[in-house]
Amino acid sequence: MDLVATITANWNYLIVILLMMGGLFIVISQNNMVKKLVGLAIFQTSVFLFYITVGKVAGGTAPILMSYGKAAYSNPLPHVLILTAIVVGVATTALGLALVLRIHAAFGSIEDDEVLAMKADAGMPRSKRSRSSDPDSSD
Repeated sequence: MDLVATITANWNYLIVILLMMGGLFIVISQNNMVKKLVGLAIFQTSVFLFYITVGKVAGGTAPILMSYGKAAYSNPLPHVLILTAIVVGVATTALGLALVLRIHAAFGSIEDDEVLAMKADAGMPRSKRSRSSDPDSSD
């Protein structure tokens, strides 16, 4: 019963772990570049949630100067850093999507293995290419 109480008291850490592992799994397991970007965005979101969770002080208030006694204040620095990180994350995702569009225009696919195969085939000498991949072959 102690384990259940600990898990329910720290449910936010459990959500962070699930999101982090889910995002990492998507990045590793998928060949589609857009799906990899979605996995990266999920992973980034889990990091944001983790920092916000760590920065929260139980019973803490906003750090506003008051004339009365000392109180527990929440540190505003993690929140400010996460706002900056969210902007950087959006910019990273936008740049990644723009690169995926350029890759699709150049190779006609956004699957990792297909793009790598086309790139490797393009780097081979003409005599070593297979006839099916040679655009100049006349069948």
